[in-house]
Amino acid sequence: MGTPAHSFPKLSSPGLTRQSQATTVAPPYAENPSLMSDARPAGDALRNSIYKRYTGRRMGRARRLLYRFAAPLILGIARLWWRSCRIVAVVGEENLQQTLARWPSFLPCYWHQHTLFCAQYLLRQQRRLPALKVGFLISPSVDGELGAMILRRAQAHVIRGSSSRTGALALKEYYHALTRDAVSPVVSPDGPRGPRWQFKPGAVLLAQMSGRPILPMAYAASRASFIHWDRFVLPWPFARIAIAIGEPRTVPRVLDAARVEALQREMSQALRDAFQAARAALGS
Repeated sequence: MGTPAHSFPKLSSPGLTRQSQATTVAPPYAENPSLMSDARPAGDALRNSIYKRYTGRRMGRARRLLYRFAAPLILGIARLWWRSCRIVAVVGEENLQQTLARWPSFLPCYWHQHTLFCAQYLLRQQRRLPALKVGFLISPSVDGELGAMILRRAQAHVIRGSSSRTGALALKEYYHALTRDAVSPVVSPDGPRGPRWQFKPGAVLLAQMSGRPILPMAYAASRASFIHWDRFVLPWPFARIAIAIGEPRTVPRVLDAARVEALQREMSQALRDAFQAARAALGS
């Protein structure tokens, strides 16, 4: 299916074509209702929907049983890890509260390396703030079902899609989550494969289309290991943790390519500022 020249089908698209005049970016399915007819059965069948179109794979009974056993075990280990660490400061917590008071949903945004405790903080806040519904993008593959099971058990809202394989459908699901379901779906602007600390345009475009703000977040740990391509922050047990939340950033409805790139730079700086605030609160 062809994509209109002014739409952006990938959440993690590495580049942006310059246009000489400002334009309003529309959802990639707005001009083609057939994209809206992605009928997916409820329940267990959901795991075999999008990915099956690309690979033909389905979840076998043995794998399903293994995942149902593994999901609570992995979540239990993660919760023990979280509890072994101590959150000593949350800088800018009022920004989260003020954002929810003004908008029904928003885009929590943090670097991929800061997933562990930024995600945990948001999930914990759901108990205190009933208006907050946190969502996460999980691969629609059979392998991604384990992550989806874990997040559902953690009371998260799961969005099935892939920014690299099913970009247009993932963008559609994000848009619907924000505008129709009042879910606040997390965006890691340098994920899922990097480059590290490169703010791709997906979050900016989603904020523009939905009218919802981006909320920058970061955390710092007193002791941690750094692993994988993104130097994923894995705090040691009993480490001290500080979390920082920046001010919400809104995006105008009408932008040209140069302004989108400028907003990417501004948001990248906002994430760096949040990390520096977290480090300062930690005293490191």
